[in-house]
Amino acid sequence: MRSLTLVLAAALVAGACAPAATAPAPAAATAATAQAAPTATPLVPIKVRIVWTAASGAAAGTWTAEAAGYYKEEGLDAELINIPSSSRSITAMIAKEVEFGHLDPSNLVESVVAGAGVKAIVAITNNLVFSLITTAKINTLADLKGKNIGITRLGSSTHTAALQALRKANVDPKDVTFIQLTEVPAILAAMQAGQIDAGTVSPPTNTRAKALGFKEMINLAVDGPEYPSVAIGASTAYLAANPEAARRFVRAYSRGVQRFVTDKEFGMKALNGYLKLTDNAVLEDTWTQYAKYLVKIPYVSATGMEQVISQFAETNVKAKGTKPEAYIDSSFVKALEDQGFYKKLYP
Repeated sequence: MRSLTLVLAAALVAGACAPAATAPAPAAATAATAQAAPTATPLVPIKVRIVWTAASGAAAGTWTAEAAGYYKEEGLDAELINIPSSSRSITAMIAKEVEFGHLDPSNLVESVVAGAGVKAIVAITNNLVFSLITTAKINTLADLKGKNIGITRLGSSTHTAALQALRKANVDPKDVTFIQLTEVPAILAAMQAGQIDAGTVSPPTNTRAKALGFKEMINLAVDGPEYPSVAIGASTAYLAANPEAARRFVRAYSRGVQRFVTDKEFGMKALNGYLKLTDNAVLEDTWTQYAKYLVKIPYVSATGMEQVISQFAETNVKAKGTKPEAYIDSSFVKALEDQGFYKKLYP
């Protein structure tokens, strides 16, 4: 099917934003809390807007950093904003409407070869933490030929995951119909209503789908390739002009991940502040899955990005020959690693 083309247009700088809600008081001191930078004078807060794109455990580090107060401790006045599409998140960063945002590396490659100045600075996962769920009449991935597959949007992480599942079965994407449903939970709702034959979903929706009797045809986190499915990025112009804000953000986010994976009770509470799950078993399974796959020292996988580039170059010659460094800025993570930051987080 034809690749989604982003329209990258200049936009007006967003107006003043409402202040971020006060985060709950952190629990007992952990390695993450010990990493707060002790200074003689308080840091002057830097206002940042951070996009999360889907109500899934992929936002766990972002949400936990907020719940534990790490953005504030690191000198950021952070506002978390939901934009339900990684392609729109990139557009918002380019338009200066937000400073940092979740993104899909496939979208990132498409945007950069089209001339956008944006880079990924931390990896959320270097695996595709998605499952392709089907109705009972689908017995193999090859049976998806001629069927409808639910995704959030073309160019989103759910779309990327679906394409990888089809690739494993040698099914041409032109032989399926992608139905855009905006939100991951809406994909499951469409399956329940009989409107689609399959859907690409992430935790907790995959857990809920299996409990309802749908088939998990493939769990790409387990059976898929090394492939950075979700990262966090910023515009290159912003990174050049505001390196201190980026340093503070990477510290806060990394502390959020550490707290999430090492403090199950707090991590589940941070998740459910946004997911609003009523089934504790589903919540616990979501924590278990993401505690395994969130990247602790959050380098975006260069090997995985090479796969992203290679696959995108099959339909866009502009990507051919480009290197991961054109899409990734690992300098902020590397600087923290060189300082021993991550060794203290994970002693």
